[in-house]
Amino acid sequence: MGVQLPTAFVKRMEQLLGDEFEAFMAAYDHTPHAGIRVNTLKIPMEAFKAISPFELRPIPWCSTGFYIPYGTKPGLHPYYHAGLYYVQEPSAMSPVELLDVAVDEAVLDLCAAPGGKSTQIAAKLQGSGVLVTNDISAERTKALAKNVELYGVRNAVVLNESPDRIAEAFPHFFDKILIDAPCSGEGMFRKDEDMAKQWETHSVEKCVVMQRDILRVAASMLSDGGRIVYSTCTFAPEENEGMIAEFLEAHPDFEVIPVPLGAGFASGHPEWVSEEVASAHPELRGTARLWPHLVEGEGHFIAVLQHQGSRAVAAEKILNMDAQRPRGKQHLSVVEPLTRSGQSRHAVGESKRNKKDGKPGKGATARGFEGSRSRSGKEGLKSAARASHDVMESYRQFVQEQLEMSFAGYTVVYGDRIYQSPLSSHRLDGLKVVRPGWFIGTDKKGRFVPSHPLAVALRPSEAVRSINLSSSDAEAIRYLKGETLSIPVQRITLKNDAQPKGYVLICIDGYTAGWGKWQDGMLKNEYPTGWRWTSV
Repeated sequence: MGVQLPTAFVKRMEQLLGDEFEAFMAAYDHTPHAGIRVNTLKIPMEAFKAISPFELRPIPWCSTGFYIPYGTKPGLHPYYHAGLYYVQEPSAMSPVELLDVAVDEAVLDLCAAPGGKSTQIAAKLQGSGVLVTNDISAERTKALAKNVELYGVRNAVVLNESPDRIAEAFPHFFDKILIDAPCSGEGMFRKDEDMAKQWETHSVEKCVVMQRDILRVAASMLSDGGRIVYSTCTFAPEENEGMIAEFLEAHPDFEVIPVPLGAGFASGHPEWVSEEVASAHPELRGTARLWPHLVEGEGHFIAVLQHQGSRAVAAEKILNMDAQRPRGKQHLSVVEPLTRSGQSRHAVGESKRNKKDGKPGKGATARGFEGSRSRSGKEGLKSAARASHDVMESYRQFVQEQLEMSFAGYTVVYGDRIYQSPLSSHRLDGLKVVRPGWFIGTDKKGRFVPSHPLAVALRPSEAVRSINLSSSDAEAIRYLKGETLSIPVQRITLKNDAQPKGYVLICIDGYTAGWGKWQDGMLKNEYPTGWRWTSV
């Protein structure tokens, strides 16, 4: 056996599994399964299958997920840098599928880093509604924000907060909540041997305390009639069926929705907690366990919790709360969205959640928000107002000259940075905000510089200039490495009689990857240093 498993863990699993124990242990002699999930925000499923550089085999529980051969390196292909797929462990794709996300919903991914499940939720929203994605670790939110940006998500807010603080700002707000709970990680021992080594210090008992609090707070953020999916990557019944039993005792207005048991999914085991729990809550057999000896994936537990109530009641509460909630100090400046002409108005196609959320407020304090600057008194407010006006002017000019689109949501000016947010500003008042929305760009002394996240979330048709590079040509990799390219003017696709000189949206096989600046046959590379191709 390649993995050195903790002795106490092995003894417990032998006691629980009985006749299945030998098959379970034999699974640790097998290599882990590799998977990718197609990012349908950027490419339709059939289109990806037609151009896939990998051999694909469908993952039964995820319609956009595929097994790829073990040893394949999907991160070493230009399509990865274009955000066409996310590299994800196959079992980890299952919780979001059971969340049953629909367009125009408000969804919270509460323990989100590094962001795989958030990008999966975003693909299901297809740019509508709002996704709030959070992690309590400031360091881990760096990867979370980067993945949200790489995969072209336009309607996400990234937070670095405790669940209690989020609950204060979003009572009864979300239609769906995903809790991929911090856990002892037993299901990942085969994939990550370090988790087996850390098991005794990262104990079941410590995890249970965190999980209990997270579930309690999540219930207060769910709208009436909403759904919570609770998942772990551990086998410990205390963290799984035991935790759900506690939750149901405290929240009788929730019920367990049985998980379909096809594709190798096994039922829950409330008797592993105690006979009393099994007798009181037979519905816990409707939870699901993914075992490495039964599915081609690692170990997982999933419970689907449905609130038995009317969503309309929650909607009325949200409207009343928005009308009554006091506004914070003016650290964020908020205006309405921009159209192609540079006019400020509500964009066509704004989600019903934005309409429900009310008009933009005068601003919000975003504690811990990157790039924070503060001034005191009237002088500071006047200076901030002048700066915001100048930034907006350069932004309007860029939109009018460079883009063929309208922005939905709310335009947030923070210092010299501009974001498009799916939420009005007072929703974020007092929270640690990593990204209030889609990062559009930066004003540099009256000149607007578009961001990389803007580029990768655009479609080629939304820019007045674009250049297509081929993934089969070294030119694409040279671009991803940050090199200057020689590009003749004939290769630039121009719209509306635009001149070739200026910002150009760079595409790889027709899918957006970043910016360049073209002049006199040379393409200056605008691909950011921290995102560049670093492999040989």
